[in-house]
This record gives sequence, C-alpha cells and structure tokens, in this order.
Amino acid sequence: MKPEIRKAQLPGKLVMVGFGCIGQAMLPLLFRHLDIRPQQIRIVATSEKGAAIAREFGVAITQQRLTRENYRAVLEPLLGKDDFLLNLSVDVSSLALIELCRQRAALYLDTSIEPWPGGYTDCSKPVAQRTNYALREAVLAYGRANRLGPTAVVTQGANPGLASVFVKQALLDVALDSGVAVGKSTCHEDWARLACRLGIKAIHIAERDTQTTARRKQRGEFVNTWSVAGFISEGLQPAELGWGTHERHWPADGARHEAGCDAAIFLNRPGAATRVRSWTPLEGAYQGFLITHGESISIADHLTLKENGVVVYRPTVHYAYHPCDDALLSIHEMAGKNWQPQRNQRIIRDEIAAGMDELGVLLMGSAKGVYWYGSRLSIEQARQLASHNNAASMQVAAGILGGMVWALRNPRAGVVEPDDLDYEMVLEIARPYLGEVLGVYGEWTPLRDRGRLFSEELDDDDPWQFKNIRVS
Repeated sequence: MKPEIRKAQLPGKLVMVGFGCIGQAMLPLLFRHLDIRPQQIRIVATSEKGAAIAREFGVAITQQRLTRENYRAVLEPLLGKDDFLLNLSVDVSSLALIELCRQRAALYLDTSIEPWPGGYTDCSKPVAQRTNYALREAVLAYGRANRLGPTAVVTQGANPGLASVFVKQALLDVALDSGVAVGKSTCHEDWARLACRLGIKAIHIAERDTQTTARRKQRGEFVNTWSVAGFISEGLQPAELGWGTHERHWPADGARHEAGCDAAIFLNRPGAATRVRSWTPLEGAYQGFLITHGESISIADHLTLKENGVVVYRPTVHYAYHPCDDALLSIHEMAGKNWQPQRNQRIIRDEIAAGMDELGVLLMGSAKGVYWYGSRLSIEQARQLASHNNAASMQVAAGILGGMVWALRNPRAGVVEPDDLDYEMVLEIARPYLGEVLGVYGEWTPLRDRGRLFSEELDDDDPWQFKNIRVS
C-alpha cells in the first residue's frame, strides 16, 4: 500500500542535477510528497538515459555534462530565490553547487560530498586529500564561515543519511531495554553521553544486499543495484573510519589527518580492498568492505565527548558493506585488473528476480549484546511502493525525501549534516518506504569461531577492537 503523507510546500522550482538510478527513483516520490507541478521541475543530466521516465512524468530534461567551466552558465538561469537544487550527480563539486545555491538564495541537498572529476583518484594529491574527511572539512568550513543562510543538507540519503537517524533510535532502544533513564537529547553531547553510558565501543553501518537477477554478471562487466560510477569512486578512495577512544592497536597502514575534527583516520589502501567482519540479523556473520562513507566520520564526530577540551569518549564507526553477489564478483574482477573499471556497466532494477537490502546500524559493546537497527526491504515491497525502484534505491530515496522535507520546513539553517536534522521527523517521513523497520539483539562477536583452523593474533580481552574486526 502506498503511504498517505501530507504534501510539503515547495515555494519555487526544483532543479535535479543527475538522473541515474537514484534520480529516477526519486521522481515518483516528488510528485507524491511535494505540492509541485511537472513544469516546476527541470532535470540536468549527462546522458539521455532515463529520458523516457522523465517524459512519463511530463518533466523537462536537459542533456548537459556540468564542468568547472560551464556549471554556472547552465544552472544560474534555472535557480532563483526559494528554488531547490537536488544534487544526485557524480563528478560535480558539491561545494561549488552549495556556493552557487547560497548566492542564488536556493536550497540544496546531496547524498554525498563530491569533488570535480579526478578528486578521488588524482595520484598527484596526497592520500589524505582524496578522503571524505577532507571533502567534509572543506564543506563544514564553508558553513562555519557563512553561518545561517539558505539550507544546504549534505550527505542525506540512506547511508549516509538514514544511518545517523538509525543510530539515535538504536541508542534510545538500548537505553530503554537496559533500564537507563534518558531525558530529551537537545545537543550532540547528550547523544555522546548516552552512547558512553551504554558502553558502545563500535558502530557498523551493516548492510547486506541479496538482490539478484536471472542474467548474471558477464566477464568484463560491472553489475550493481545502484550507481556503478558512484560505487567505483568511493571504493577506490582510501578506507576511512571514525577512530574510537577504546582502540589500543594502531593499524600499521593507518594515518591521522593534520587538521580538522580528528574524529577519523584513513588506511593507505582502497576501501574495496579492505574487509571487515560484521553481522546482520538475517545474514548472520559476514565479511564486508570498509568502503569510505561520510557517516563514518560525522557519526564519530558527533558522538565525541570532551572534558576540559580533551576527548574522553568516541566510538569507532565505519561501513561494513556486502553488496549484491554480482557486485562482489565485479569488485573481484576489477581488483584483478589493478582497479581498472570494466568497460561495460549495468545497474539492475527491472530485471531483479528476488532479494532484499538489509541495511542498518550495528551497535557493539553494551551489556545487552550487539544491537542491529534498520530496514529490511524486499524487491517485491519496493515495487509495490513506487515505480522505477529497487530495494537499494528505495532506501536512498526515502532518506532524500526526509531530508528535503526537513529543509523545506527549515529553510535558513545553513550547511547541515544528517546528524543535525530532527531524526524523528526524518524517520517518520522515510519509514513507509523502508519495509520492515526493526531492532534485533544478537550474541555475535568478531571473536566467535576464530583461531580454530589457524592461530591468530587477537585481543581476547576486548572483542570490539578494530584489530579483531578487520580481516587481515
């Protein structure tokens, strides 16, 4: 059943930059949840892919690749006061678009902080400058310098985005089940104190995508359930993780940043080549990829507790992603070619025959055991909820929708992250599109069944050390 939600008012026009799988997933939801006419929407995309879907909804689409040289000339005529720029592109600088929107008094939202082409893989840059940490610091510095103004919501999709919402709800659930009294949390420090009281040492964004098709991956082909270009880009960035105060084993390939919040570190290797142990309720124990994501940094930063200027608590936070099986094979093949992407790329949606996306956050360290909270959305449910979606894109679209409505209700907030939003409001709006939303406790630890076949150097005193979680 399609949810009935009061439509939000969009005072001006909506400009969508990028119209890949997520843009196409969003279009049905925009008309369902915003008081908007097709004439108010303009799509700017790099190719004609998806043009038939735009025409289905009566929306104009312009084929134009945005560059450093032309983005202002293309977008300025389309953007005015109270308009909304929804940035779902890759290889277009988020900071450049945020600056433009502020100058044009327009609102803004993206699902990841993007650089111009080459920003992720430019070997002339130090590794530290190719990280999400560096991109986030630049955007937040701009936000601090300009303070309040047109709202610009950065990294608001499923993860990053809903992951920050899930963490807050999961903390409240564990507190309730543990008999820990919780007042109204009004600032980041309140949430950090709660996580500290509960003994949370590590948080995984734990995701297992099981969607599959009858036509399996072919040689020389990269298959994925969402943007292939986006997945390759973030997979080739350095692995990044929020670094917790409980950690006592420094990774040999780890490095700190010289400036900024200091909440995260990076590894001198790509995330697509870094595996970690994790757990979801349906999949059980699995090995996923430590792909860099903005929430690994922002959640760790916002859950940092200081006393007299000294950090006394912070959890380790990172992504633990097991993509669909064909995407896993695609990464394996690409790694064998020294990270040269396959010539052929295919995003699966309408041909998906079965499967779901189990996406949530895994809180580790409390006396209650591990606690996973998140969304289980099957392909069948996604198709019933909205056209032009699969389970993965539907979850992202739900997070975007929640962020857009929050921005429309808070149009002068300046630059904000998912952790700054009203998590209850965002979850209320997104929840109808997330399938089964629930929390599950488990007894899993990364030490289970270890050292049986071969000896391993483990920290038996603290299961939640990154040393135990990382696959060597």
